Amino acid sequence: MNNIDNPSVFHRNDYVAPNFAIDQVYLDFSLNPNKTIVKSTLQMRRLSPGSLVLKGEDLELISISVNNEDYRQFELNSKELILHHLPEAFELEITSSNQPNINTSLMGLYVSNDNFFTQCEAEGFRKITYFLDQPDVLSKYTVKLSGSKVDYPVLLSNGNLIEEGELNNGWHFAVWEDPFLKPSYLFALVAGKLEALERHYVTNSGEKKLLQIWVEKKDLSRTAHAMESLVHSIEWDEKRFGLELDLERFMIVAVGDFNMGAMENKGLNIFNTKYVLADQNTATDTDFANIESVVGHEYFHNWTGNRVTCRDWFQLSLKEGLTVFRDQEFSADLMGSASGRAVKRIEDVRLLRQVQFPEDAGPMAHPIRPDSYQEINNFYTVTVYEKGAEVVRMLHTLLGEEGFMKGMKLYFQRHDGQAVTCDDFLACMANANNFNAKQFKHWYSQAGTPRVKVKEHFDEINKTYTIQLSQYCPPSPNQLVKEAFHIPLKTKLLFPSQPTEEFLIELQQTEQEIVLKDILQKPILSINRDFSAPIILEFDQNENELLTLISHDDNAFNRWEAIQKIASQNILNNLTPSQPLIEAYRNLILDPDLDPAFKELCFTLPAETYLHEQLVTVDPQLVHQAKAKYQNELALALKNEWLTLYQQNRSTGEYSPNPIDAGKRALKNFALKMLLEANLSVHEQRAFEQLNTCDNMTDFLAALTLLVHFESTYSAQALELYYRRHQENDLALDKWFAIQATKAPLNQRSMLEEIRQLKQHPDFKIRNPNRVRSVIHTFCMNNPAGFHDISGQGYEFWYDNVLELDGINPQVAARLARGLDRWKKFKIPYQTMMHAQLEKLLTNPLSNDVKEVIQKALS
Repeated sequence: MNNIDNPSVFHRNDYVAPNFAIDQVYLDFSLNPNKTIVKSTLQMRRLSPGSLVLKGEDLELISISVNNEDYRQFELNSKELILHHLPEAFELEITSSNQPNINTSLMGLYVSNDNFFTQCEAEGFRKITYFLDQPDVLSKYTVKLSGSKVDYPVLLSNGNLIEEGELNNGWHFAVWEDPFLKPSYLFALVAGKLEALERHYVTNSGEKKLLQIWVEKKDLSRTAHAMESLVHSIEWDEKRFGLELDLERFMIVAVGDFNMGAMENKGLNIFNTKYVLADQNTATDTDFANIESVVGHEYFHNWTGNRVTCRDWFQLSLKEGLTVFRDQEFSADLMGSASGRAVKRIEDVRLLRQVQFPEDAGPMAHPIRPDSYQEINNFYTVTVYEKGAEVVRMLHTLLGEEGFMKGMKLYFQRHDGQAVTCDDFLACMANANNFNAKQFKHWYSQAGTPRVKVKEHFDEINKTYTIQLSQYCPPSPNQLVKEAFHIPLKTKLLFPSQPTEEFLIELQQTEQEIVLKDILQKPILSINRDFSAPIILEFDQNENELLTLISHDDNAFNRWEAIQKIASQNILNNLTPSQPLIEAYRNLILDPDLDPAFKELCFTLPAETYLHEQLVTVDPQLVHQAKAKYQNELALALKNEWLTLYQQNRSTGEYSPNPIDAGKRALKNFALKMLLEANLSVHEQRAFEQLNTCDNMTDFLAALTLLVHFESTYSAQALELYYRRHQENDLALDKWFAIQATKAPLNQRSMLEEIRQLKQHPDFKIRNPNRVRSVIHTFCMNNPAGFHDISGQGYEFWYDNVLELDGINPQVAARLARGLDRWKKFKIPYQTMMHAQLEKLLTNPLSNDVKEVIQKALS
């Protein structure tokens, strides 16, 4: 564990190009879980004066040679190997060792379930061998893997397999060669007892490719959906972007111990099992959709991230924001309809508002291209990813599909095989379209969520309608004053029985006025349609106007937006739904033309974390109670309609996770929730029957969740049934734990004893990130009513677990540490108790990952 009192701060403006190039990398691994020997042979060239500074952590240096001669002009410490007096061009050979079996950080080379895996982004490669591991050092790699044939029959690395054979003492070897330049963070190695689902794919240009998904033998039957998702991804990227798979084979490997969702290593993607394994008995509709999205995301990185990569880690959104936009578009296109695309858009915006907007308003706020960091692992954030995608989406809105694709084509023409910056990407978009991007760049350099205020005025005499707009972005750390953003607002005027065209407002001034002529009557304004800009819209529309939008807006996103706005206002004012609003809900239920998934999203109330952000100071228990009261009134007022919805949307055919069937299940299970809300004793039997008779995990898990969360008399029986059925399946058990960790307290009792018991369960594994997330993160991040207990016990639980996890896996600990970074927003005594735990945590020796989060939270 790193215990540095004053960790280094890295600044974007301090970027220095590497003073050496590494043209060729040859790595020779002798794989042993206790001590793996790595011989690294590098063909190097000097680019500028100075010593060669190689990074290395948790390594034992065995030998160094330069041009085949023993080399002794070096300095060595725990972080760096510094070599002096090197020639202009030379071959550097370094032999070192590491210990994969004690590497609990899951960075570098580590062992999971007796198999070898790697994770090198961002700085894991330095735990494998001494290296110049900044992302703008691009090299061609050849890798030889040697190990026991019995223990490690499968030996994989990036690129193409060029040789394999037998060695003495029961060992064997494989040599892999990657023909493309890549940075070290895209290096990957996998070795172990694995089996593959294989499929051949023929590209548009007629080349035959081998696709493989490698998993443990017991999991092979659950890989078909991931393979279909991979094929769909390849097809889509060819059709939409004209980009083909460029290697002889493309491999995905699944591992249960993984810090992230997945990693786009060139040609050898390593995935968390959560985003590979699925069948109808163990995975929900959401799991199927997430697998499709993540497989697409990592495959799309093959071009937006691998072929064109980042110059430095400050440019992370160059690849992540762009690729999230691409995977969002991929998933939306696969929905197959306009309403399906709206469902996907709503889901993406909900995530942005619930997680990214609070980050933008908190102590960890940063632009999508940060200016500084202490620990790069802390900047794999929703701002870099999701807000980064929104910035790319705004470019698409401003330039149109044709203009955006012209920019992408120029981007690949200019920069294929290079490490570049966000400015380079923006320059391609601007140059290809004669677009002035000067003001748009503020989205890359300024943190915070802009607030756009809308005022309207209808002049009946002069027949004009005026839209007055103003923008303001609150101060954020190190950025007290913001310049005006370039904000695209899709807009439409709604009139009774009068069709109109959507138009685009480009808000570029602090204050701006749009005057529309020949307007005969006051319209209803539909603005920021499809959430065309990631802003907070301050627009006072009364309930009647919002009800008109719900009923008549032809933009599905804005219909959803209107009903969410009414619900939020009512809950925050501790009001129940009015009769006109009940009728609007009823009309949504009865509308045969609306997608079932869209209806479910309309009925789902705003998340408590989102509601917190609408308040100046938060009493989490009052927000929870107000939302519960609103939901109960809605359940009672439409109890007959919920029963009809439940019965109409029951599955009759064979299970499929396609969007239409998944939408029906989502709507049916929401209706079941409202039935239990209206009358638990009458309808809990219905939920228990669904659990016992359904043929898929989606319906089973929905019924189980409701029985547990409503504390039904069937709750314990249902939990036991699930556990007995799935106790050998880690991913299914994660769901079992998470259901219990998200149960909100009834009758204001503390949930802490139940959470502590979950942590003591024999199947809880503190070293497994998925299991930790299913219990500890889920409780602290996704159960506000339980976590924010008035006793402060939730904050004490947070403290204990951040400290424990920091000694095991600093990345996982740092993500949990974010659980209290909005402490200043809460009312006393919550604020006081959170502050005390933050201060106490800082008195301990902490990793740089956690220390940065806590220091910024307290700043």
